[in-house]
Amino acid sequence: MATFLYRLGRGAFRRRGLVALLWVALLFAAGFGAASAGAPTSGSFSIPGTEAQKAFDLLDERFPGMAADGATARIVIKAPEGAKVTDAGPKAEVQKIVTGLKTGPGAAEISSVADPYEAQAVSQDGSTAYISAKYKVSGMELKDDTREALKVSGDGAKAAGLNVQIGGDALMAAPETGSGEIIGIAVAAIVLVITFGSLVAAGLPLLTAIIGVGIGVSSITALANVLDLGNTTATLATMIGLAVGIDYALFIVSRYRAELAEGRERDEAAGRAVGTAGSAVVFAGLTVVIALVGLAVVNIPMLTKMGFAAAGTVVIAVLVALTLVPAILAFAGKKVLPAGEKSRLFGKGKPAGAEKKANGGTRWARFVLRRPVMVLLAGVIGLGVIAVPASKLEMGLPDDGAQPVSTTQRQAYDLLSDGFGPGFNGPLMVVVDGDKALADSTVDRIKGLDGVVAVTPPTLNEAGDAAVITVIPKDRPSSTHTEDLVHEIRDGSGDDVLVTGATAMNIDFSQKMNDALLPYLALVVGLAFLLLMLVFRSILVPLKAALGFLLSVVAALGAVVAVFQWGWLGSIFGVEQTGPIMSMMPIFMVGVVFGLAMDYEVFLVTRMREAYVHGERPGQAVVTGFQYSARVVVAAAVIMIAVFAGFMGASDQMVKMIGFGLAVAVFFDAFVVRMAIVPAVLALLGHKAWWLPKWLDRLLPNVDVEGESLRKHLEKSADSPEGPDKDRELVNA
Repeated sequence: MATFLYRLGRGAFRRRGLVALLWVALLFAAGFGAASAGAPTSGSFSIPGTEAQKAFDLLDERFPGMAADGATARIVIKAPEGAKVTDAGPKAEVQKIVTGLKTGPGAAEISSVADPYEAQAVSQDGSTAYISAKYKVSGMELKDDTREALKVSGDGAKAAGLNVQIGGDALMAAPETGSGEIIGIAVAAIVLVITFGSLVAAGLPLLTAIIGVGIGVSSITALANVLDLGNTTATLATMIGLAVGIDYALFIVSRYRAELAEGRERDEAAGRAVGTAGSAVVFAGLTVVIALVGLAVVNIPMLTKMGFAAAGTVVIAVLVALTLVPAILAFAGKKVLPAGEKSRLFGKGKPAGAEKKANGGTRWARFVLRRPVMVLLAGVIGLGVIAVPASKLEMGLPDDGAQPVSTTQRQAYDLLSDGFGPGFNGPLMVVVDGDKALADSTVDRIKGLDGVVAVTPPTLNEAGDAAVITVIPKDRPSSTHTEDLVHEIRDGSGDDVLVTGATAMNIDFSQKMNDALLPYLALVVGLAFLLLMLVFRSILVPLKAALGFLLSVVAALGAVVAVFQWGWLGSIFGVEQTGPIMSMMPIFMVGVVFGLAMDYEVFLVTRMREAYVHGERPGQAVVTGFQYSARVVVAAAVIMIAVFAGFMGASDQMVKMIGFGLAVAVFFDAFVVRMAIVPAVLALLGHKAWWLPKWLDRLLPNVDVEGESLRKHLEKSADSPEGPDKDRELVNA
C-alpha cells in the first residue's frame, strides 16, 4: 500500500493542475445539486420491530390519514388571574385565533383546526384552553409565511391580557449552530499557524477540509429528500468531516515538511509523505467509516442514514488528503515552510538533519518511560473517577419539556402541565385490532390501573374492526412511572392491543438503543481490532487501543451526565434545561469517538512501529514516535476539540449535546489515553508489545503502513541503472 500511495502522491504533485480542477469541478457539481434540490425535511422516524411501530403501522392501515406525519401546533391560552377562558372577553379572543387560523395567511396548509370549546379542550378550573391545529406538511416543509402567521396568531389575545404560548412541531426549524462553528474554525486556524509557523501551511488543511466538507454536505443536501435524510444529518456530517479533514491534511503536511527537512526534492517529499502518513490516514479513515457504517446494526433507519452520510464525508476527506493536499503543496512551493526554514532546509544555512534540541514530545516521552506505573495509574484512576456519573445515566428523547424555559414551546408545555396535569403532554395511544367489545373491555381494564388520569371512549374506524383509545398518564412523559404504565398496559394485553404515541415510541427507542449497544460495540471494536492488527502486526497494541478507547468514552459519558443530566457547570456550557440524555447518545458516541480516537492511535503508534521496524529498541521507538508525532497529534486534537465544541452553540439540543460529548471524549482520549496511558503501557510491555504469533503473521496480509517495503523499493530504484527516474516514468504512465 505504501508504494501505491507513494506513486499516487507524486502523481498528484506533478499533475497538480488536473487534480485541483477535478476537485473544484466536483465541488461545483455538488453545490449545483444542493441548490437545485428542495429544502430538506425533518426525515421520517421509525423503529422497526417495536410494538409502538407495529401499532403505528396498524393505525396507518385501519385509520387512513390519522397517522399522517403533518406538523401539529397547540396554541395554549391562559386567562389572567381571577378570570376564566370561558368568560365572554377571553372566549371572544380565543375564537378570533381559531378564525384567523382557518381563514388567514397559511390557512391553505392547515388541514384542521379544533375549537377548544367544542373539543372539550378547556381545563376543569377554566383557566386554560388550547387550540389544536393540524398541517398538511411537516414542520420543516412549512412555508415561512405560514410559520410566521402561527407565531403572531395570538398577538391580539396577548394585547387583551391573555397568556398565549405555542407548542408542537409546527415551529420546528433547521438547527442553527450560531457563531460557535466559526469560532471553532478560527481556533483551528490559530493552532495551525502556531504548529507550522506559516500562514500558507496553516491555511492548506483548512482549505482542503472545507472543500471536502463542501462536497460531502452539498451531496447530502442534494439527496436529502430522495433518501429521506433528517435535517440534522448535514450538521453532523459537517462536524465530523471538518474535524477529520483538517486532521488528515495536517498529518500529510507535517510529514511532507519532515521529508523536506531530510533534504529531499519536493515531489519526492510529497510521494513519501503520502506513502507513509497517507497510509496512516487511510487506516484511520477506515476505522471511522467502520464505526459510522456499523450504526446500521441498530436497525433504526434514521441513525443508519446519519452514519452512512457522515461516513461518506470521511471517505471524501481521506481522498482529499491523498490527492488534493499534495497537489496544493505543489502550488505552494516553499511557502509551506517557516521563513527561516525556507533557506535552511534547501542548503543555504544550517545543514539539513543537524542535531536539534529535544522537543516537548521527546521530553514527555522520556518522563513517561522513567515513571510508567505512576503515569498509568494516574490516567486510569482519573478517567475512572470522571466516569462514575455514567452509572446514573437516564436516557430518553427530548420533547418540548427539554426546551429552554425562555422558549414559547417550553412555556406552552408548562401551561398544559399546570392546567391539565403532567401526563397531558405525553398521552398514550392504544390501538385495538378488534371489534367494539374488545375495545370496551380494554378501556375498562386500563381505567383500573394506577397512574391513569383519564381514558377516552374508543374511536372505531369505518369498518368497525379497529379502535383507538387515548390514555392520559398521571406523570410526565419522561417519568419512570409513565414507562411502568406502558409496560403494565402491554403486559396485561394480548397481541390485539398495542400501545404507541410519542411517549411509547420514546420508551421503545431507548430500549432498542440499550439492546443494540453491546452487539454494536462488539462488532465495531472487533473489526477495528482486526484492522489495527494488520497495521501494527501485534496483538497487544490493538487490545490496548480498544481498552483505552472504552475508558475514554465511558469517562466522556460521565461528563455528559454530570453536565446535561445533573446540571453541573451547565451555565458555562450553555445548558439551560437538564433532563435525560438522548437515547442515541451513548451508541453514537461509541461509534464516532472510536473512529476518531483511532486516528491518533494510528498516527502516533505507526511512527513508533516504523522506528521499531527500522531497528530501534522499544523504549527509543516510543521516544522517536513522540519526537515526530506528538506536536502534530496535540495540534490535531486541539483542532478537533475546537470544531466539536463550536457546535455547542447550536440551537438543537441533540447537536449541542453531541458536540460537547465528542469534544470531551477527544480530549480524554488524545491527552490522557494516547499521550499518557499508551506510552506507559508500551514502556511496561517492551518487545512484547510488538509480538505476533508466526502462524498469524503468515496469514495476515502485509499492508506496510510503516513504509518498510517502500524504503526497500526506493533504495532498489536508486541503485538500478534507470535510477530514480524509473518511478517518475511509472507516475507519468
